[in-house]
Amino acid sequence: MYHLISMPSRFSSNHSKIDAKQLAKNLKTNFETIDIDGLFEKYLDVLSPSFKGLDKNVAEENIQSRIRGNLLMAMSNKFGYLVLSTGNKTELALGYCTLYGDMSGGLSAIGDLNKTEVYNLSQWINNDKEVIPNNIIKKTPSAELAPDQFDPFDYELISPLVDEIVMDNSESKSSDDEFLSLKKKININEHKRRQAAPVLRVSRKAFGIGRRIPIVNHFHE
Repeated sequence: MYHLISMPSRFSSNHSKIDAKQLAKNLKTNFETIDIDGLFEKYLDVLSPSFKGLDKNVAEENIQSRIRGNLLMAMSNKFGYLVLSTGNKTELALGYCTLYGDMSGGLSAIGDLNKTEVYNLSQWINNDKEVIPNNIIKKTPSAELAPDQFDPFDYELISPLVDEIVMDNSESKSSDDEFLSLKKKININEHKRRQAAPVLRVSRKAFGIGRRIPIVNHFHE
């Protein structure tokens, strides 16, 4: 039995809250909402002396993700749930995921599917009827951790390039600046993947199983 939990903050859009409820309804499963904004405000208050005079950045954004990770793991401990981490292969490759936040969990169910494949799988699931609300599939990707925040990647272009690098099919583009930049980004985020949940392998080379690189001395092959 699935148990779905929505954990909105001040930056969560109304459509995301509505989509979460509709997904649970379509799946005919348990659903609850835990508003994290009070906890988020408390964290900001506690950290304000240490952060005094500094501009807000990813540190404040990631607090929200880590609050959610802690709450999910508490529910896991109390009720014996298996928490599914949410990152896909493209996000895990580029480090567009938060340690001890959305990376928390006991299993990475989609960690060997790139972002485009996740969308394709979602559309396939909806072939006979709308299980996943179409708005979830069609809307612009966003972590919703800051005002007007959207993912900084064109996944239609980036996902295939990331797959080429991960699968070591990189010789033909080894001198391309964007390709080299992506390759470096993938390598420097290996430390995150070493701490990720086990990945369900569906490709020839999955993170944590078929591909490992050093995490010391700023390794970049």
